[in-house]
Amino acid sequence: MTESDRRWLEVGVRCLDEDLAPLLIDALLALGGRAAEERDGWYVTHVESPRLPDAFADEVRALVESMTGLEGVEVRTSSHAHEDWADTWKRGLGFRRLTPRVAVRPSWVPEPPDAPEVVVVVDPGMAFGTAEHGTTRGCLRLLDRVVRPGERVLDVGAGSGVLAVAATLLGAAEVVALEGDALACEALTENLELNGVDDRVQWIERLVDAESLATYGPADGLVANIESGVLRSLLPGFAATVRAGGWLILSGILDEEWPALKRETETVGFALADVDADGEWRSGLFRRLASEATP
Repeated sequence: MTESDRRWLEVGVRCLDEDLAPLLIDALLALGGRAAEERDGWYVTHVESPRLPDAFADEVRALVESMTGLEGVEVRTSSHAHEDWADTWKRGLGFRRLTPRVAVRPSWVPEPPDAPEVVVVVDPGMAFGTAEHGTTRGCLRLLDRVVRPGERVLDVGAGSGVLAVAATLLGAAEVVALEGDALACEALTENLELNGVDDRVQWIERLVDAESLATYGPADGLVANIESGVLRSLLPGFAATVRAGGWLILSGILDEEWPALKRETETVGFALADVDADGEWRSGLFRRLASEATP
């Protein structure tokens, strides 16, 4: 299949009860969406277009209703050519300076003369991960604080690869990027090549659980910018993977979700070192306690 033949499907859902928004997002992610965004009351994700979009819309409705316990959930879908996705991403993207030494730009935007030391070039394609989102910005700011030369770093749910690239350019000797979505892996591999780090980042197409994640340890640091429900399920794996004294960056966490997730992360043996607030999003930096201090 050529790029001109490929299509992607935009899926939107909504219901009257705003308190059920997390369940709507969970349902979209269960469909295979990499991320979800809110647009005027609709929660939207993108998946590779199925052969029968109308039948797929019925499946979406049934899944959302079963997860929320509601009937009459509104679902809308629209099919788009693959190249339209790239054009959509280009609108409004530019050079973004995040810290005194870290910036992000898409490949079509030139680097200014006063660019900082580390400039990550990222063309997202159908993958989550640009500096236009608060969770990515938070992770990049925290990575700038903690990555040290020679470290071994894991990026769980790597998406576009922006965090894996940044960790490498900040001095990590080895980075392992884990991503379970095939379309995201396409963007990931392209971005590794764009930044000249494809020989220093090992990418693996795999959805991990807590048990399988531990097989990739030990790591000096781990970053995971994923939906908070997935983060919770992986917490034991994070504890088994990050060495004592190592660091953990978690993001994809809404402000109201942060207190509970912070407590749960501390329960498995981490201590909070810093929190980055960006709008409604929170990114947390934790340090792994020595094993004897773990509850």
